[in-house]
This record gives sequence, structure tokens and C-alpha cells, in this order.
Amino acid sequence: MVGMTPETTRTAGTTGPAAKRGRPPAFDRAAVLAAATRLFWERGYQATSVGELTGAMGIKPGSLYAAFGDKAALFREVVEGYGRSPEGGFMGVALAQEASARAAFARILREAARIYPDPTHPAGCLVMNAAVNTAVQGEEVAEFLRGLRAANLRLFEERLADADRLGELPRGASPAALARYFGAVLQGMSQRARDGADATELAATAELALAAWPPESPEPPEEPPSGGLQ
Repeated sequence: MVGMTPETTRTAGTTGPAAKRGRPPAFDRAAVLAAATRLFWERGYQATSVGELTGAMGIKPGSLYAAFGDKAALFREVVEGYGRSPEGGFMGVALAQEASARAAFARILREAARIYPDPTHPAGCLVMNAAVNTAVQGEEVAEFLRGLRAANLRLFEERLADADRLGELPRGASPAALARYFGAVLQGMSQRARDGADATELAATAELALAAWPPESPEPPEEPPSGGLQ
């Protein structure tokens, strides 16, 4: 799932980039980060080599290490920036802005259906894409990504638990189960976008997922008056 905010990335167990070395970089940091973001988004973390990164970013390997520390530290900075972008931060915005939990999750699913297949950027979610085929040698990054996904699920569950306390959910509904369900749906939508699904297909998936929202409990029948007619 998406790194919702910069705070989410910090709570996921990162230690920050390695110490910077050498002279200040003679390049546009925002531009080279944008190039790295696109490459990680397209190919994932493990399949992206340092040579491919420096080629896309237009810098030498020494400049990459001096400016960012190493590939893993660069990736963490990319994910942090992605979490602040409209494409990566929309879930956190919806959770913060919508008055009800159902409205928040409806907005999240519908925006995911629009954002994930958008042809102006690589398909799907960068964080979910990057998690695919992370090998043993990338275990530090794999743990970082697991931490992000766990943090996102906690945010979902916290919002749903608040909804439960406020009476938005029927008796017996499980905030934890609902959080896991919507997380799984979003992961599936991201992968379908990677496989070529368009916004129409994903919008239909979003509406089907919303249909699983627990219905309100029926009101108990009124007790008949006791004592009969007087």
C-alpha cells in the first residue's frame, strides 16, 4: 500500500539516509529524484540497478552515493516524496478530510481507481510495485516496505475503530477485518492496473468493494403494549 505521509515513512523503522560525502551536488535534486521515482515505480526496487538509476538521473555513481548515501537510502527518500504527492498521499488526505469512515473509504477506492491506471505515470502504487520480488539481499528494504504497509493498515484500523465507537459501524463489525479487507482490495487494484486494467474496470471493483461495507443493524421490533385493552 501507499506511504501515506512522510510521518508514515519515519514510523516504519527507517534510519535515514547514510551520511553525505563529498562536495555539494551540481545538479537539480528535485529533477534527479523525479527520474529515480519513475524508474523505481516502473521496475520496483530490486530490478532497478544503480547503473540504470544513474543513467535515468543523468549523474555519475559517485554523485549518487555522495548525495543520497546508497541505493536503499535513495529509495527511502523517493518513497517519502511519493507519500507527499497527490498520487501517493491521497489515502491519508481522504482519511483526514472525510466526515465519516464510509465516505473516507469510498473516496480512497474511487481515487485509487482513477490514479492507478493514469497514463501520465507508471501504473499502480509505487510502494506496492517496489515490494515485488525483493530478494534476500534487499531484506532491509523489504522490511521497510512491510513496515509501511503495516502502518497504513493501522491507520485504516484506527479510523474504523473510531467509526465503531461513534456508532457508524453495526454491532459485531470488526474494524481490523475491514482494514485488512480494504488493504487487500487496494493491493489487488494496484496489480490489476499494472496488468493493464483501465479506470472503468477499477471503478467497478471499487464499487463492489464498497458493497461489502457492513449494513446497519435492523432496529429491534417494538414490544407490544402489555395488559391488553382496558
